[in-house]
Amino acid sequence: MPGRKPSLRPYDAKSLERSALRYVERFATTRGKLADYLTRKLRERGWAEESEPPVEALAERFAELGYIDDRAWGEAKAAAMTRRGLGARRVRQALGAAGIAGEDMAAIDEAAGDAAVESAVAFARRKRIGPFGPGSDDRAVIERQVGQMVRAGHPPDLARRIARMEPPSSDPEFRFEDADDVAARLKSSLS
Repeated sequence: MPGRKPSLRPYDAKSLERSALRYVERFATTRGKLADYLTRKLRERGWAEESEPPVEALAERFAELGYIDDRAWGEAKAAAMTRRGLGARRVRQALGAAGIAGEDMAAIDEAAGDAAVESAVAFARRKRIGPFGPGSDDRAVIERQVGQMVRAGHPPDLARRIARMEPPSSDPEFRFEDADDVAARLKSSLS
């Protein structure tokens, strides 16, 4: 019949490994994400052999061979999220969902914590919060801005400080390039 998909044969050990190789050659990934992908594919097509599918063993072997590097993937993902202005809590959630844990997570978490102020300022700049916005003394506006920052993973006390900040200059044409000045002022006030 036209339009009908041909039924796919169930995986065996070799075809499962080929599928895993195709996945890691196309995507930077983690052990956890590869295992999730293979598990999903096995659900779709089935398993032809009597033994259990070697999903975890394949992921571990690929990591030993250097095809997968959880820490490098996590560092790159955390750096990208931090540049976008997301906070350490959101970074931890995303990395945890990808299967990053243990000492890899601790090292990445420490780096994300070091960039917390810069990340919060980048988010405020992107969303026009606090010194980057039109400015408002309205409590509801400030609380909405704080809520945006907290949902993005920033600590509430840091979010409140940024939302209440005035532009660093009285110039009405405040330039967004002054974000470094805002971060420096914020860091000095936190010390």
